Amino acid sequence: MDIVWHDHKITRAERAEPKHQRPCLLWFTGLSGSGKSTIANALDVALYQRGYHTFLLDGDNVRHGLNKDLGFSDSDRVENIRRIGEVSKLFTDAGLIVLSAFISPFTSDRRMVRNLFPSGEFIEVFMDTPLETCEDRDPKGLYEKAREGKIKHFTGIDSPYEPPEHAEVVLDTSRQSVEDCIDQLIGYLLEHGVVFESR
Repeated sequence: MDIVWHDHKITRAERAEPKHQRPCLLWFTGLSGSGKSTIANALDVALYQRGYHTFLLDGDNVRHGLNKDLGFSDSDRVENIRRIGEVSKLFTDAGLIVLSAFISPFTSDRRMVRNLFPSGEFIEVFMDTPLETCEDRDPKGLYEKAREGKIKHFTGIDSPYEPPEHAEVVLDTSRQSVEDCIDQLIGYLLEHGVVFESR
């Protein structure tokens, strides 16, 4: 089968220009309970209220649809992240700011997604919240089940999390409020010309 890539007549930059923003992917990574979804959702709202064009991809939601055929084996986890990266790229090609909240514990998987994007468009946001805090929150009761052996290969308990060494943004929701995190993120986006003050 011959499959040929077709370039679009309208570039991603041209699609983003009327939106007064540059396309990018903010990739929130961290342990379960570290605040990924909370902060990604709050940033989505904050950017929307300022008139920017965004789209949020959340781990649980994606597994209900696009990736519902995938389990939690090592190969399925890699494929889960690969698909999310490809979908995120399609959204940035449309000129959007994409927010993605997935544990994505392995450096190699995050690098795979980073390599899909032009320099500066993949913004890694490391939720550097301590395991103890995440476990205390345990909103879904997952840590308790993992400690009891009811869930195997749970990140942070019996499966490793590889912290980013050079994340663009580092947040710790055990010390920072939601508002502090959003201020830091918007400051980063302004400083790096992803969004503009004039909005």
